[in-house]
Amino acid sequence: MEEEDGYKRNERIALVVILVMASVAVATLFVTFIYYCYITNKVSRRLNNRKKESEHERKSSTFCHIQVATEQGLQEFTFKQLHSATGSFGKSNVIGHGAFGLVYRGVLQDGRKVAVKLMDQAGKQGEEEFQVEVELLSRLHSPYLLSLTGYCSDSNHKLLVYEFMANGGLQEHLYPISGSNKGCSKLDWETRLGIALDAAKGLEYLHEHVSPPVIHRDFKSSNILLDKSFHAKVSDFGLAKVGSDKAGGHVSTRVLGTQGYVAPEYALTGHLTTKSDVYSYGVVLLELLTGRVPVDMKRGPVEGVLVSWVGIWFLFSL
Repeated sequence: MEEEDGYKRNERIALVVILVMASVAVATLFVTFIYYCYITNKVSRRLNNRKKESEHERKSSTFCHIQVATEQGLQEFTFKQLHSATGSFGKSNVIGHGAFGLVYRGVLQDGRKVAVKLMDQAGKQGEEEFQVEVELLSRLHSPYLLSLTGYCSDSNHKLLVYEFMANGGLQEHLYPISGSNKGCSKLDWETRLGIALDAAKGLEYLHEHVSPPVIHRDFKSSNILLDKSFHAKVSDFGLAKVGSDKAGGHVSTRVLGTQGYVAPEYALTGHLTTKSDVYSYGVVLLELLTGRVPVDMKRGPVEGVLVSWVGIWFLFSL
C-alpha cells in the first residue's frame, strides 16, 4: 500500500514538473515572440525613417541643384510661357522625340527660337533625366555641346529649353524620311569631316576638360545636332554619368544606351569608362562613312550589325 501511495506521489510530482516546464516553455515562447515583434517593428520604423530621410535629402539636393543652376544663368520658365511659345504644343511644331519626351520648336516672347523638350509625366527615369540635364548643363560650357537655356518645373510638368539647331539631328540627314527636304546630298565629305571633328571635340571636352570626367553614355547620330551652318553639337545628357577620377578607372552601373552603339565590354561587365563613349563615336564615324544604320537585321546575320560587317569586310580586303 505504501509502495502504491509512493508511486502515485511520484506521478503527481512528475506531472507538476511537466506542467511547470511546459508553462515555462510557453511563457518563454510568448516572451520571445513579443520581443521579435518589438525588434521587427523597431527595425521597420528605422528603415522607413531612413527611406524618408533619403527621399528628403534627394528632393533637397534636387532643389539645391536647380537653385544653383538658376543662379548660374539658367532661366526658369512657367508652363504657361512654354505652352504659348510652342503653339500649345501643336503637332506641327514637333521636331524630335527624345528617350523621355517630345521636342517642340518654340519662339519666346523676346523672339528667340528654342527647342522645348516636354518630359513624359510617367516614369522615374524621366524625372532622373530632367535632374541630370539641369545639373550637368548648368556647369558644362563648350561650343561643341548643346546649350540649355532654361527649364520649367511647374507642378507635374517638367520641361527643358535648349538653343534651337536649325538643321536638326545628324541621323535625319544620313537616313532622310521619304519626302523630307533633308537629304544626304547636303552632307558632302567636307561637311561630314567637320561634323566628325566637332563631335570629337565635344567628347574631348567631357572627358579631358571636366574633372571628374563626364561619360555621355548615349552618344549616337540622333544626339548630334546641326546648326544652320552644319556645325555639330552633342546633345541629350539624360543618361550621362560622372566617371572615375582615377586614370583608367571605371564606375559600375547598370547598362543603358542604344543598341548598336553600346561598347561590348560595358554591355558585358557594367564597367563604364570614357572608352565606352569612344566606341560609340567609332560607330558614328562608320555611319558617316557608309551611310548605314548600326543595326539592320533585314540585311541578314552577316551584314546586320554595322561594326561586325565592317570588320569582316576589312579582314577579307587584306
